[in-house]
Amino acid sequence: MNVQQKEDEMLNLLEKLVNIDSGSHDKEGVDQIGRELAPYFTQLGFELEVKEQEEVGDHLVYRFGSTQPSILIVAHMDTVFERGTSVKRPFSIEGRRAYGPGVIDMKASLVSVIYALSYLKESGSSAYEHVQILLTSDEEIGSPTSRSLIEKEAKGKRYALVMEPARRDGSVVTGRRGNGRFVIEVSGRAAHSGIEPEKGRSAIEELAHKIVKLHDLNDHERGISVNVGIIAGGNAVNTISDTAIGHIDVRVATIEQAKEMELKIEQLCATSDVQGTNIELTGDMSRPPMVKNKQINELYRVVKKVGAELGLSIKDTKTGGGSDASFTAAMGIPTIDGLGPIGGYAHSEKEYLDVDSLTERTLLLAKIIEKLAKPNENSKKEVS
Repeated sequence: MNVQQKEDEMLNLLEKLVNIDSGSHDKEGVDQIGRELAPYFTQLGFELEVKEQEEVGDHLVYRFGSTQPSILIVAHMDTVFERGTSVKRPFSIEGRRAYGPGVIDMKASLVSVIYALSYLKESGSSAYEHVQILLTSDEEIGSPTSRSLIEKEAKGKRYALVMEPARRDGSVVTGRRGNGRFVIEVSGRAAHSGIEPEKGRSAIEELAHKIVKLHDLNDHERGISVNVGIIAGGNAVNTISDTAIGHIDVRVATIEQAKEMELKIEQLCATSDVQGTNIELTGDMSRPPMVKNKQINELYRVVKKVGAELGLSIKDTKTGGGSDASFTAAMGIPTIDGLGPIGGYAHSEKEYLDVDSLTERTLLLAKIIEKLAKPNENSKKEVS
Protein backbone atom coordinates (compact mmCIF):
# COMPACT_ATOMS: atom_id res chain seq x y z
CA MET A 1 0.00 0.00 0.00
CA ASN A 2 1.31 3.41 -0.99
CA VAL A 3 -0.22 6.02 1.30
CA GLN A 4 0.26 8.82 -1.21
CA GLN A 5 -1.84 6.90 -3.73
CA LYS A 6 -4.67 6.78 -1.20
CA GLU A 7 -5.01 10.56 -0.97
CA ASP A 8 -8.25 10.73 -2.97
CA GLU A 9 -9.80 7.98 -0.86
CA MET A 10 -8.75 9.73 2.32
CA LEU A 11 -10.15 13.06 1.17
CA ASN A 12 -13.45 11.43 0.19
CA LEU A 13 -13.81 9.99 3.70
CA LEU A 14 -12.75 13.30 5.22
CA GLU A 15 -15.39 15.13 3.20
CA LYS A 16 -18.05 12.75 4.46
CA LEU A 17 -16.99 13.29 8.08
CA VAL A 18 -16.68 17.07 7.83
CA ASN A 19 -20.15 17.33 6.32
CA ILE A 20 -21.65 15.65 9.40
CA ASP A 21 -22.27 18.11 12.22
CA SER A 22 -20.84 16.63 15.41
CA GLY A 23 -20.71 19.32 18.07
CA SER A 24 -20.03 18.06 21.58
CA HIS A 25 -23.70 18.38 22.57
CA ASP A 26 -24.98 16.90 19.29
CA LYS A 27 -25.27 13.27 20.32
CA GLU A 28 -26.96 12.24 17.08
CA GLY A 29 -24.21 13.77 14.95
CA VAL A 30 -21.32 12.36 16.99
CA ASP A 31 -22.89 8.90 16.94
CA GLN A 32 -23.24 9.19 13.17
CA ILE A 33 -19.50 9.85 12.93
CA GLY A 34 -18.95 6.67 14.93
CA ARG A 35 -21.17 4.68 12.57
CA GLU A 36 -19.29 5.99 9.54
CA LEU A 37 -15.94 4.93 11.03
CA ALA A 38 -16.98 1.51 12.32
CA PRO A 39 -16.71 -0.47 9.04
CA TYR A 40 -13.13 0.65 8.51
CA PHE A 41 -11.98 -0.65 11.89
CA THR A 42 -13.97 -3.88 11.73
CA GLN A 43 -12.53 -4.64 8.29
CA LEU A 44 -9.10 -4.41 9.89
CA GLY A 45 -10.13 -7.02 12.44
CA PHE A 46 -10.83 -4.73 15.39
CA GLU A 47 -13.69 -5.50 17.73
CA LEU A 48 -15.88 -2.65 18.93
CA GLU A 49 -17.06 -1.98 22.47
CA VAL A 50 -19.58 0.86 22.72
CA LYS A 51 -19.63 2.91 25.91
CA GLU A 52 -23.15 4.33 25.72
CA GLN A 53 -23.80 7.87 26.90
CA GLU A 54 -27.08 9.67 27.45
CA GLU A 55 -26.26 13.33 26.81
CA VAL A 56 -23.17 13.16 24.60
CA GLY A 57 -22.12 10.77 21.86
CA ASP A 58 -21.14 7.21 22.70
CA HIS A 59 -17.45 6.55 23.34
CA LEU A 60 -15.95 3.78 21.19
CA VAL A 61 -13.20 1.34 22.15
CA TYR A 62 -11.56 -0.80 19.43
CA ARG A 63 -9.40 -3.80 20.34
CA PHE A 64 -7.76 -6.43 18.17
CA GLY A 65 -8.97 -9.83 19.36
CA SER A 66 -7.37 -11.10 22.55
CA THR A 67 -4.08 -9.31 21.93
CA GLN A 68 -2.79 -7.31 24.89
CA PRO A 69 -2.20 -3.91 23.26
CA SER A 70 0.82 -1.88 24.26
CA ILE A 71 -0.17 1.31 22.43
CA LEU A 72 -3.26 3.42 23.09
CA ILE A 73 -4.39 5.82 20.38
CA VAL A 74 -6.75 8.53 21.63
CA ALA A 75 -8.85 10.69 19.31
CA HIS A 76 -12.14 12.56 19.61
CA MET A 77 -15.13 12.71 17.30
CA ASP A 78 -16.74 15.93 18.57
CA THR A 79 -16.21 19.48 17.35
CA VAL A 80 -17.01 22.95 18.71
CA PHE A 81 -19.48 23.79 15.93
CA GLU A 82 -23.26 23.93 16.25
CA ARG A 83 -25.70 21.96 14.11
CA GLY A 84 -26.17 23.52 10.68
CA THR A 85 -22.57 24.71 10.30
CA SER A 86 -21.66 22.08 7.72
CA VAL A 87 -24.55 23.19 5.50
CA LYS A 88 -23.32 26.77 5.63
CA ARG A 89 -19.64 25.83 5.28
CA PRO A 90 -19.36 22.37 3.71
CA PHE A 91 -16.06 20.65 3.00
CA SER A 92 -14.10 22.33 0.23
CA ILE A 93 -10.60 22.30 -1.24
CA GLU A 94 -8.79 25.37 -2.51
CA GLY A 95 -5.34 24.68 -3.87
CA ARG A 96 -3.66 22.36 -1.39
CA ARG A 97 -5.80 23.33 1.58
CA ALA A 98 -9.04 21.71 2.69
CA TYR A 99 -11.64 23.64 4.66
CA GLY A 100 -14.71 22.90 6.75
CA PRO A 101 -15.88 22.62 10.37
CA GLY A 102 -13.63 20.26 12.28
CA VAL A 103 -11.45 19.49 9.26
CA ILE A 104 -8.23 19.70 11.29
CA ASP A 105 -9.60 19.35 14.83
CA MET A 106 -9.79 16.51 14.44
CA LYS A 107 -11.58 14.78 11.58
CA ALA A 108 -8.43 14.58 9.47
CA SER A 109 -6.84 12.71 12.38
CA LEU A 110 -9.65 10.13 12.37
CA VAL A 111 -8.92 9.46 8.72
CA SER A 112 -5.19 9.31 9.43
CA VAL A 113 -5.62 6.64 12.13
CA ILE A 114 -7.64 4.39 9.81
CA TYR A 115 -5.19 4.61 6.94
CA ALA A 116 -2.11 4.26 9.15
CA LEU A 117 -3.48 0.96 10.47
CA SER A 118 -4.50 -0.09 6.96
CA TYR A 119 -0.99 0.64 5.72
CA LEU A 120 0.51 -1.60 8.39
CA LYS A 121 -1.84 -4.46 7.64
CA GLU A 122 -1.43 -4.27 3.88
CA SER A 123 2.35 -4.00 4.16
CA GLY A 124 2.44 -7.25 6.12
CA SER A 125 3.26 -5.73 9.50
CA SER A 126 1.46 -7.08 12.57
CA ALA A 127 2.16 -3.87 14.49
CA TYR A 128 -1.44 -2.70 14.16
CA GLU A 129 -2.54 -5.67 16.27
CA HIS A 130 -0.76 -4.11 19.26
CA VAL A 131 -2.90 -0.96 19.07
CA GLN A 132 -6.06 -0.08 20.96
CA ILE A 133 -8.13 2.84 19.72
CA LEU A 134 -10.29 5.03 21.94
CA LEU A 135 -12.62 7.48 20.21
CA THR A 136 -14.29 9.90 22.59
CA SER A 137 -17.20 12.30 22.15
CA ASP A 138 -16.70 15.15 24.62
CA GLU A 139 -13.09 16.34 24.43
CA GLU A 140 -14.04 19.83 23.32
CA ILE A 141 -16.03 20.41 26.52
CA GLY A 142 -13.34 19.09 28.86
CA SER A 143 -13.94 15.31 28.65
CA PRO A 144 -16.40 15.18 31.57
CA THR A 145 -17.70 11.70 30.72
CA SER A 146 -14.63 10.26 29.01
CA ARG A 147 -11.83 11.10 31.46
CA SER A 148 -12.40 8.04 33.66
CA LEU A 149 -12.64 5.84 30.55
CA ILE A 150 -9.39 7.21 29.16
CA GLU A 151 -7.63 6.55 32.45
CA LYS A 152 -9.11 3.05 32.67
CA GLU A 153 -8.13 2.08 29.13
CA ALA A 154 -4.66 3.62 29.50
CA LYS A 155 -3.72 1.37 32.42
CA GLY A 156 -1.05 -1.13 31.46
CA LYS A 157 -0.19 0.59 28.17
CA ARG A 158 3.44 1.32 27.32
CA TYR A 159 2.65 4.36 25.18
CA ALA A 160 -0.16 6.81 24.44
CA LEU A 161 -0.44 8.52 21.06
CA VAL A 162 -2.90 11.41 21.01
CA MET A 163 -4.21 12.61 17.67
CA GLU A 164 -4.68 16.34 18.15
CA PRO A 165 -3.43 18.15 15.04
CA ALA A 166 0.24 19.00 14.67
CA ARG A 167 1.15 22.65 15.10
CA ARG A 168 1.33 24.80 11.98
CA ASP A 169 5.09 24.22 11.69
CA GLY A 170 4.57 20.47 11.99
CA SER A 171 5.68 20.23 15.63
CA VAL A 172 4.30 17.51 17.86
CA VAL A 173 3.27 18.38 21.42
CA THR A 174 5.23 17.17 24.45
CA GLY A 175 3.89 19.60 27.04
CA ARG A 176 0.54 21.20 27.84
CA ARG A 177 -0.64 23.43 30.61
CA GLY A 178 -3.29 22.02 32.88
CA ASN A 179 -6.60 23.79 32.97
CA GLY A 180 -9.68 24.17 35.09
CA ARG A 181 -13.08 25.81 34.92
CA PHE A 182 -14.85 27.46 37.82
CA VAL A 183 -18.17 29.29 38.17
CA ILE A 184 -18.92 31.97 40.75
CA GLU A 185 -22.61 32.58 41.44
CA VAL A 186 -23.35 35.60 43.63
CA SER A 187 -26.68 36.33 45.27
CA GLY A 188 -27.54 39.70 46.77
CA ARG A 189 -30.66 41.76 47.45
CA ALA A 190 -32.63 43.62 44.80
CA ALA A 191 -33.72 47.23 45.30
CA HIS A 192 -34.73 50.25 43.22
CA SER A 193 -31.55 52.17 42.44
CA GLY A 194 -33.33 55.54 42.59
CA ILE A 195 -35.87 55.17 45.37
CA GLU A 196 -34.11 52.99 47.98
CA PRO A 197 -30.62 51.95 46.78
CA GLU A 198 -29.41 51.63 50.37
CA LYS A 199 -31.63 48.56 50.81
CA GLY A 200 -29.92 46.72 47.98
CA ARG A 201 -26.92 44.42 48.08
CA SER A 202 -25.33 44.36 44.64
CA ALA A 203 -24.29 40.95 43.37
CA ILE A 204 -22.62 42.66 40.44
CA GLU A 205 -20.47 44.77 42.77
CA GLU A 206 -19.43 41.66 44.66
CA LEU A 207 -18.55 39.86 41.44
CA ALA A 208 -16.51 42.88 40.32
CA HIS A 209 -14.41 42.66 43.49
CA LYS A 210 -13.82 38.98 42.87
CA ILE A 211 -12.85 39.53 39.23
CA VAL A 212 -10.12 41.96 40.21
CA LYS A 213 -8.77 39.58 42.84
CA LEU A 214 -8.92 36.60 40.49
CA HIS A 215 -6.99 38.43 37.81
CA ASP A 216 -4.39 39.39 40.39
CA LEU A 217 -3.59 35.66 40.62
CA ASN A 218 -2.04 35.76 37.15
CA ASP A 219 1.66 34.89 37.12
CA HIS A 220 2.61 34.43 33.49
CA GLU A 221 6.28 33.91 34.26
CA ARG A 222 5.33 30.78 36.22
CA GLY A 223 2.81 29.67 33.59
CA ILE A 224 -0.28 30.59 35.62
CA SER A 225 -3.14 32.41 33.94
CA VAL A 226 -6.59 33.19 35.30
CA ASN A 227 -9.31 34.71 33.14
CA VAL A 228 -12.93 35.56 33.93
CA GLY A 229 -14.17 35.18 30.38
CA ILE A 230 -17.96 35.37 30.75
CA ILE A 231 -20.03 37.43 33.17
CA ALA A 232 -23.75 38.10 33.54
CA GLY A 233 -25.99 39.82 36.06
CA GLY A 234 -28.91 42.11 36.57
CA ASN A 235 -32.18 42.52 34.72
CA ALA A 236 -32.73 46.28 34.69
CA VAL A 237 -30.43 49.28 34.70
CA ASN A 238 -32.38 50.93 37.53
CA THR A 239 -32.29 47.87 39.81
CA ILE A 240 -29.61 46.83 42.27
CA SER A 241 -28.80 43.38 40.96
CA ASP A 242 -29.50 40.42 43.23
CA THR A 243 -27.72 37.90 40.95
CA ALA A 244 -24.43 37.76 39.08
CA ILE A 245 -22.37 34.96 37.62
CA GLY A 246 -18.79 34.68 36.40
CA HIS A 247 -17.09 31.89 34.47
CA ILE A 248 -13.38 31.41 35.13
CA ASP A 249 -10.69 29.71 33.05
CA VAL A 250 -7.46 28.72 34.83
CA ARG A 251 -4.22 27.44 33.26
CA VAL A 252 -1.22 26.04 35.16
CA ALA A 253 2.17 24.58 34.30
CA THR A 254 2.56 22.03 37.11
CA ILE A 255 0.44 19.72 39.23
CA GLU A 256 1.55 21.66 42.33
CA GLN A 257 0.22 24.86 40.79
CA ALA A 258 -3.12 23.18 40.11
CA LYS A 259 -3.52 22.42 43.82
CA GLU A 260 -2.31 25.90 44.69
CA MET A 261 -4.85 27.62 42.42
CA GLU A 262 -7.77 25.52 43.62
CA LEU A 263 -6.96 26.48 47.20
CA LYS A 264 -6.47 30.18 46.42
CA ILE A 265 -9.74 30.44 44.49
CA GLU A 266 -11.62 28.66 47.27
CA GLN A 267 -10.13 31.00 49.87
CA LEU A 268 -10.85 34.06 47.76
CA CYS A 269 -14.52 33.11 47.44
CA ALA A 270 -14.96 32.10 51.07
CA THR A 271 -15.80 35.65 52.18
CA SER A 272 -17.77 38.48 50.61
CA ASP A 273 -16.46 41.98 49.98
CA VAL A 274 -19.98 43.38 49.79
CA GLN A 275 -21.80 42.79 53.05
CA GLY A 276 -25.05 40.89 52.59
CA THR A 277 -24.03 39.00 49.46
CA ASN A 278 -23.39 35.28 49.27
CA ILE A 279 -21.07 33.34 46.98
CA GLU A 280 -21.35 29.81 45.60
CA LEU A 281 -18.24 28.43 43.89
CA THR A 282 -18.29 25.33 41.69
CA GLY A 283 -15.74 23.71 39.40
CA ASP A 284 -12.23 22.34 39.67
CA MET A 285 -8.95 21.83 37.83
CA SER A 286 -10.35 19.35 35.33
CA ARG A 287 -7.19 18.63 33.31
CA PRO A 288 -3.76 18.10 34.85
CA PRO A 289 -0.75 19.55 33.04
CA MET A 290 1.21 17.40 30.61
CA VAL A 291 4.77 17.84 31.85
CA LYS A 292 7.64 16.88 29.55
CA ASN A 293 9.58 14.38 31.64
CA LYS A 294 12.32 11.87 30.82
CA GLN A 295 9.89 9.24 29.52
CA ILE A 296 8.07 11.68 27.25
CA ASN A 297 11.36 13.07 25.98
CA GLU A 298 12.63 9.59 25.16
CA LEU A 299 9.42 8.79 23.29
CA TYR A 300 9.80 12.06 21.41
CA ARG A 301 13.31 11.01 20.40
CA VAL A 302 11.82 7.88 18.83
CA VAL A 303 9.25 9.98 16.96
CA LYS A 304 11.99 12.34 15.80
CA LYS A 305 14.13 9.41 14.61
CA VAL A 306 11.24 7.86 12.69
CA GLY A 307 10.55 11.24 11.10
CA ALA A 308 14.17 11.57 10.04
CA GLU A 309 13.99 8.16 8.37
CA LEU A 310 11.09 9.54 6.31
CA GLY A 311 12.93 12.75 5.49
CA LEU A 312 10.94 14.80 8.01
CA SER A 313 12.39 17.11 10.63
CA ILE A 314 10.07 16.70 13.61
CA LYS A 315 10.23 19.35 16.30
CA ASP A 316 8.33 19.46 19.57
CA THR A 317 6.61 22.24 21.46
CA LYS A 318 4.56 23.08 24.52
CA THR A 319 1.13 24.69 24.34
CA GLY A 320 -1.38 26.25 26.67
CA GLY A 321 -4.37 24.43 25.21
CA GLY A 322 -5.78 21.34 26.85
CA SER A 323 -6.21 17.82 25.49
CA ASP A 324 -6.74 14.26 26.64
CA ALA A 325 -2.96 13.75 26.51
CA SER A 326 -2.85 15.36 29.94
CA PHE A 327 -4.69 12.41 31.46
CA THR A 328 -2.39 9.70 30.14
CA ALA A 329 0.75 11.74 30.83
CA ALA A 330 -0.35 12.35 34.43
CA MET A 331 -0.58 8.56 34.85
CA GLY A 332 3.12 8.26 34.01
CA ILE A 333 2.51 6.81 30.57
CA PRO A 334 4.92 8.13 27.90
CA THR A 335 2.66 10.29 25.75
CA ILE A 336 3.05 12.23 22.52
CA ASP A 337 0.33 14.59 21.31
CA GLY A 338 -0.13 16.51 18.08
CA LEU A 339 0.37 13.44 15.90
CA GLY A 340 -2.40 14.41 13.53
CA PRO A 341 -1.99 16.19 10.18
CA ILE A 342 -0.95 19.84 9.91
CA GLY A 343 -3.41 22.71 9.74
CA GLY A 344 -4.50 25.87 11.48
CA TYR A 345 -7.20 28.22 12.75
CA ALA A 346 -9.00 25.42 14.59
CA HIS A 347 -12.41 26.34 16.04
CA SER A 348 -12.89 29.13 13.50
CA GLU A 349 -14.39 29.72 10.07
CA LYS A 350 -10.86 29.74 8.63
CA GLU A 351 -9.99 26.24 9.94
CA TYR A 352 -7.93 24.36 7.36
CA LEU A 353 -5.95 21.21 6.65
CA ASP A 354 -2.67 21.18 4.74
CA VAL A 355 -3.64 18.44 2.28
CA ASP A 356 -0.05 17.36 1.66
CA SER A 357 0.33 16.60 5.35
CA LEU A 358 -2.59 14.16 5.38
CA THR A 359 -0.68 11.32 3.74
CA GLU A 360 2.68 12.46 5.12
CA ARG A 361 1.55 12.33 8.73
CA THR A 362 -0.39 9.12 8.18
CA LEU A 363 2.80 7.37 7.09
CA LEU A 364 4.65 8.90 10.04
CA LEU A 365 1.99 7.54 12.43
CA ALA A 366 2.20 4.09 10.86
CA LYS A 367 5.97 3.96 11.18
CA ILE A 368 5.83 5.18 14.79
CA ILE A 369 3.39 2.41 15.64
CA GLU A 370 5.62 -0.11 13.90
CA LYS A 371 8.67 1.05 15.86
CA LEU A 372 6.87 1.05 19.21
CA ALA A 373 5.19 -2.32 18.65
CA LYS A 374 8.50 -4.19 18.41
CA PRO A 375 9.06 -6.97 20.95
CA ASN A 376 9.85 -5.64 24.42
CA GLU A 377 13.53 -6.41 24.27
CA ASN A 378 13.89 -4.27 21.15
CA SER A 379 11.56 -1.47 22.16
CA LYS A 380 13.37 -1.08 25.47
CA LYS A 381 16.45 -0.09 23.51
CA GLU A 382 14.48 2.75 21.97
CA VAL A 383 12.47 3.87 24.99
CA SER A 384 13.36 2.83 28.52
